[in-house]
Amino acid sequence: MFVVILKATVGDLGQEYAEALEQMKKLAFEEYGCLEFTSMMDGNKRMALSYWESEEQIRRWKQNSEHLKTQDQAQKTWYTSYSVQVAEITREYSFNT
Repeated sequence: MFVVILKATVGDLGQEYAEALEQMKKLAFEEYGCLEFTSMMDGNKRMALSYWESEEQIRRWKQNSEHLKTQDQAQKTWYTSYSVQVAEITREYSFNT
């Protein structure tokens, strides 16, 4: 399993951002096999984690034309900076009550 970690410094996100995010999540899950998506905000810092079975799924997702348009919009409008990391998960531990 792989995780894509997006860390961004954001400006004004607004309703257009929320709509774009929902559209991208739907596309990632339905057409590219995303397993899980989680995001969080702390002030103007945003972190999003998406989980995938393979790097090939991630590569295909990264090349999707709608995803590329949304990335371009993010760079122009919503984000002042960002970084993306891709990591392989080799071990997982959990606890539930």
